[in-house]
Amino acid sequence: MQATIDPAHLSAYIASRICHDLVSSVSSITNALDFMNEPQDSEMRVQAEKLLYDGAESAACKLKFLRYAFGSVGLSNGAADIHEAKQITESFVSHHNKKPELEWDIETEHLSFSHARLIMNMVMLAMDCLPRGGSIVVKVRNEVEGLGIVVRAAGKRCKLRDDTASAIAGDVPEEGWSARTVQPLFTRIIAEGLGGDLSVETEEEQITLKATSLNAEG
Repeated sequence: MQATIDPAHLSAYIASRICHDLVSSVSSITNALDFMNEPQDSEMRVQAEKLLYDGAESAACKLKFLRYAFGSVGLSNGAADIHEAKQITESFVSHHNKKPELEWDIETEHLSFSHARLIMNMVMLAMDCLPRGGSIVVKVRNEVEGLGIVVRAAGKRCKLRDDTASAIAGDVPEEGWSARTVQPLFTRIIAEGLGGDLSVETEEEQITLKATSLNAEG
């Protein structure tokens, strides 16, 4: 199935999703600046400076990741730096409020920027399934039918929302597209752009996302 959505709505919802992911970090910076403008003792100033530093670091890590996952970096030609893509993803995950553990199992010498972009979006989907934290394993293999990417999320109350499952399948969710459901659709669009397919399997406290038959060269 070819997933489709009006380009104007796609761009608007993606922009909203990016803003949603950045708002907590930017709010921390704003709050820290407000504290520093008020009369305060040295201990409060140290706390405000820490809040400012943490917020700025979090915002920088998220911006770098989102620029890759949604922006033009993920459309670059040639081979991606696997180490850099992993590092950017790890930093993003580490600033998630539940901080799930991230494990890599990559057995391929070539990942295109589109492959890396797809992995990042699949990791975002996995994170959304872990309200209580847990673990995420990323597995990449060269198969006979093409490159395969598997991202498995496991943890307490790990669950895939029904509207997310619909979006992954390329179907319009019951309440229509939104800033939250457009990201799984976007992930499917990337997989289809690589000549492959995106599917999901659900088990008790475990969700497995699979991108199969991807063009090996991206």
